[in-house]
Amino acid sequence: MTAHVVVLGSGYAGAGAIKRLEDELRGAADITWISDVDYHLVLHEVHRCISDPAVQEKITIPIEEIKSPSTRFVEGHVENVDVDAREVQLDDERAIEYDYLLVAVGSETAFFGLDGLKEHAHTLKSLDDALGIHDAIRDAAREASSDDPARVVVGGAGLSGIQTAGEVARFRDEVDAPLDIVLVEALDSVLPNSDSELQEALRRRLEARDIRIKTGEFIRAADEDSVTVGEQRVGYDVLVWTGGITGRKEMAGVGVEKDRDSNRIKTETTFRTDDERVFAVGDAALVDQPSGEPVPPNAQAAWDAAEVAGENVARAIRGQPLETWTYEDKGTAVSIGEDAVAHDVMNLPISTFGGLPARLLKKAIAARWIADITSPSRAIAAWGDM
Repeated sequence: MTAHVVVLGSGYAGAGAIKRLEDELRGAADITWISDVDYHLVLHEVHRCISDPAVQEKITIPIEEIKSPSTRFVEGHVENVDVDAREVQLDDERAIEYDYLLVAVGSETAFFGLDGLKEHAHTLKSLDDALGIHDAIRDAAREASSDDPARVVVGGAGLSGIQTAGEVARFRDEVDAPLDIVLVEALDSVLPNSDSELQEALRRRLEARDIRIKTGEFIRAADEDSVTVGEQRVGYDVLVWTGGITGRKEMAGVGVEKDRDSNRIKTETTFRTDDERVFAVGDAALVDQPSGEPVPPNAQAAWDAAEVAGENVARAIRGQPLETWTYEDKGTAVSIGEDAVAHDVMNLPISTFGGLPARLLKKAIAARWIADITSPSRAIAAWGDM
């Protein structure tokens, strides 16, 4: 009897795993791909849509351009997974059976129980989120003036927060919008827990774009027009929160071992869970690592892991030993509007650099991914907007 593999999610992990599964199985198993959208989003470039919504055409790739004709695609929102029945349950009451399941549904924004934050803040986890931020800052700017600018507060100065603030500044400068931008970080520096040289390079570029930085104080609460930062109330017209991730709420009832605090699925270094028929990869998973440190929830890790995860599902079907995976950091590239900073890039002698080389590197990373899952021609077409 032909095995049936179901893959959940169309992000980096899901799309990458589909490509590897198709290469490995070559028709020897049935594959069903389930996602709540009919495209793959190049998520690490979605912040570009904050300044220019037209970029969405370059960073949304139709599922039909990625998968082979033999892979079945189902558009639907996963409500639950019944591991005993080996069944994925969708919110429209459809149920899809599987022999092997690969969970790659990504994550959602963590609000840490902070009062009012979920109700009042924009997030940046989807295309709709980025377009919503664009609309909000555009509308706020229309109601403001140079004497009384609209204030945009971005909570969290990790990669998403820095890139969000940079794109808001880019929008402000390109259309001469009266916007005041404040980037708030609870820890003592931007991009916390990274190299101090990189932190300083990012801070310089953020400040050069008239982005005010407040570090060392938590956002404690939010209401409809202000946030409490430490003991101070800071008014805002647009609030964006990028302060952390957690597992998708739909995974709470899935009967595999999960991290109690984050609701992310625990896996071995092979991406197999404590259910031998269920694998997990990407932000949805907490993957064992020899160092004991968690794998960072970034695009680089997800697409690197996806190949091994896809291969291991195929190996499990064939009854072969599974491969192990260890995360290897290949470097960091961060955009601040039209500028960029790169750090600790593999095989390069310079530790931290900006300017044109960093911008070209950031473009090349996105273009390579697009070429890998579709075609070089699509990557070339997207180059100018990355």
